[in-house]
Amino acid sequence: MDKIKDLGFAKLDLSRSERTGQSETVFCPGKTSEQLAAILLAFQEENIPVLGTKCSAEQAEFLAEKQIPVTYDPTSKILSSNWGARPLLKGKIAVCTGGTADIPAAEEAAKTIEFFGAEVDRHYDVGVAGLHRLLARVDQIREADIVIAAAGMEGALGSVIAGLTDAPVIAIPTSVGYGASFEGIAPLLAMLNSCAEGMSVVNIDNGFGAGVLACRILRMKGRNR
Repeated sequence: MDKIKDLGFAKLDLSRSERTGQSETVFCPGKTSEQLAAILLAFQEENIPVLGTKCSAEQAEFLAEKQIPVTYDPTSKILSSNWGARPLLKGKIAVCTGGTADIPAAEEAAKTIEFFGAEVDRHYDVGVAGLHRLLARVDQIREADIVIAAAGMEGALGSVIAGLTDAPVIAIPTSVGYGASFEGIAPLLAMLNSCAEGMSVVNIDNGFGAGVLACRILRMKGRNR
């Protein structure tokens, strides 16, 4: 039977890991620092590991003042608890970016993957504007079971990688670029219209979604499904 902990302002899902293999994630925006702290403490009482996404520096500072045992990464804005057991996943996921400006979205994916127990191999600033940078890393990228490609501007990185590797590719369009990129809509549409096979696309800047999808693929691979 699914278990829920009612805090009044939030109903915490305590059975998510039993259904999906991954424990709860908290979307931090829209919550006060006090609400976020109460949520984390409730999960700590249950010894359930929890991940926080899009956490602000102010929220993280408040949690530190309250001495709640979490780790905060300002680049990815990922908040991860330091309690509870987390299963390990066999396999390697390559996380790539077109440029350094795409790193925040890529790191959100990478930190999510590491929290859920898989190994990450980072390949940053290998965009198609200097294709030799990608080709210099392609042999290492081919060793990965899954590839995540984060790119803004025209969003071509995922398509190129999907044409160079046999691994499934998960593309993250980022809100990086000039006016005509429409804050990530242009790379999103480019990725959705890719002619390269074997590539899926998540929402703009959704590194978390890409990381979760990659972990689910690894988990199914481990179960021979």
